[in-house]
Amino acid sequence: MKRAIIIVLDSVGIGELPDAADFGDVGSNTLVNIKKVRPQTSLPNLCALGLGDIQGKDVSLLGEVAAPKGCYGKMAERSIGKDTTTGHWEMAGIITKRPFPTFTETGFPKEVMDAFEAAIGTKTLGNYAESGTVIIQDLGVEHMKTGYPIVYTSADSVFQIAAHEDVIPVQKLYEMCEKARKILTGKYGVGRVIARPFIGNAKDGFTRTKNRRDFSLEPTGPTILDLTKAKGMEVVAVGKIEDIFEHRGMTRTDHTTNNHDGIEKTIQFLKDDFEGLLFTNLVDTDMIYGHRNDVEGYAGALEYFDSRLPEILAQLKEEDVLFITADHGCDPTTPSTDHSREYVPILAYGKPIRAGVDLGVRKTFADLGQTISDYLGLDAHFEAESFWKEIAK
Repeated sequence: MKRAIIIVLDSVGIGELPDAADFGDVGSNTLVNIKKVRPQTSLPNLCALGLGDIQGKDVSLLGEVAAPKGCYGKMAERSIGKDTTTGHWEMAGIITKRPFPTFTETGFPKEVMDAFEAAIGTKTLGNYAESGTVIIQDLGVEHMKTGYPIVYTSADSVFQIAAHEDVIPVQKLYEMCEKARKILTGKYGVGRVIARPFIGNAKDGFTRTKNRRDFSLEPTGPTILDLTKAKGMEVVAVGKIEDIFEHRGMTRTDHTTNNHDGIEKTIQFLKDDFEGLLFTNLVDTDMIYGHRNDVEGYAGALEYFDSRLPEILAQLKEEDVLFITADHGCDPTTPSTDHSREYVPILAYGKPIRAGVDLGVRKTFADLGQTISDYLGLDAHFEAESFWKEIAK
């Protein structure tokens, strides 16, 4: 009953990549910079696995230990990008060599917006790059008066549609996103179309709800999800994993609403008896705190996960191997509110593997996918190097 468990701490980077300057991210180091700004940040359980022993500038500030209980290292992203889709796809085996298009400078071209407005039968507002929390304050009142959805983007390859839940019901907003997804292909094929429902009023302001949903491109090649399912094993997706992989290669899903819910559902699934893959994304660090440069909130979310980690470890069965990683950075201490081009940590723990193995600096996130393939016997052939032999007992 072999199982691989991946928990993605969304945006928890651990230092700028060598090409960070090309992405405007020099100086980004999500974990370390949070520790520097908020010295009381304490992650004893992650550090017990080796988080503070990972190679890198000032990483030891997180808390080195003499004998890590897990295997530890960091991974570089080979894909051209720093977003959710490229990060998750790469750890699952797909390296994105041609970046998804972005429309930060000019917004989406007329032909795209004309096609979208024709498809939904109404005009739109916005169509420029802005923080999601800012644009709903700027255009929320006009949206409520006109009923026109708000379209916006960011430094990521995204087409985001914001709408008040009392003006455009959530299900109708999802339908609008599905129509946009069909239009946004080829040279306009953004990585994700995102539904951004909100509530509130002009007097009290507007607030986004938990009913966000992502509509991704379909993966461009086989992933560990596909290969695990094809072998007749279970693939359980928790959080926004189902959206990132466009609902492909899964046998069970639970979308969840926040990190608390995601951790609870992960623990519940760990209690089940099945063979295969459990893939969890915990999004709060990125969506709620990273993009809002909320250092205190980000640190609190990290500490909350750390406090729940012993419960997760306690549920691991004899042949379970747990991997904890991230998909990119989103340093809340820098002026930017966008994702950052960073290394991500990789921690591994379980009875089938040794303790205290330094995995060094991996050349691609796909090393994780290849390692899981070797453990589960999936016969993957990714552009990657497995570290299974380094960690197996």
